[in-house]
Amino acid sequence: MPTTDPRIDAYIAKAAPFAQPILEKLREQVHKACPEVVETIKWSMPSFTLDGKILAHMAAFKAHCAFGFWQREAAGEAGEDKRSEAMGQFGRIEAMADLPGARELQAMIKHAAELIRSGAPAAREKKPPKPPAVAPADLLAALSAHPAAQKTFDAFPPSKQRDYIEWITEAKQAATREKRLAQAVEWMAEGKSRNWKYENC
Repeated sequence: MPTTDPRIDAYIAKAAPFAQPILEKLREQVHKACPEVVETIKWSMPSFTLDGKILAHMAAFKAHCAFGFWQREAAGEAGEDKRSEAMGQFGRIEAMADLPGARELQAMIKHAAELIRSGAPAAREKKPPKPPAVAPADLLAALSAHPAAQKTFDAFPPSKQRDYIEWITEAKQAATREKRLAQAVEWMAEGKSRNWKYENC
C-alpha cells in the first residue's frame, strides 16, 4: 500500500484541469517504480522521499507541469535539452504526450532510487562565474574626487563592488541615481559596503 499524503490529494484537486491527470500519472509511476517512497510537501510542491532524502518532485503551474529528480543525473540524456525550459528535467509538461513512456520513466525513477541508496551525492550544476562588473563613468568620476571612497572601492572584492555598481545602475530615474551615487560615495568614504547595515544581523 503506497504511503500517500492527503496534502498532495488537495494539491492535485486544486490544479488546473489539464494538470490533474498529468500529476496523477506521475504520482502513480513514482509509486509503481519505487513502492517505498513517502509523499510529502517541500517548498510548497508535492515531493517523494526515500530514506529521508528527496527522490523527485512535481508541480503544476498555469499552463504547464514540471517533474524532476533531486539526483538530476537519473534523467540521463533525456533531461539534457529541456532543463532550461522549466523546473526539473523534462521541460514544460503541457499534456500526457509530453511525459516519457511508462517504462522509460520507471527506469529513471528506479535509477534515482539506486543513487540515493548508494549514498551518491546529488550533482549540482556549476554556474559560471559572473563577469567583472564595470563601474559606470559617473561612479568613477565621483570616486576619483573622493580618495577615501576610491580606496575603499578598490579594496573591495568584486562582489562588493558589484553591489554598489548594480545599486546605482538599476536606478530608474536620474534623480534616484544621483542620490544613490552620493550615498555610495559617503558610505565608501566611511569604509562601508553597500549592505553594511545587515552584515552583523
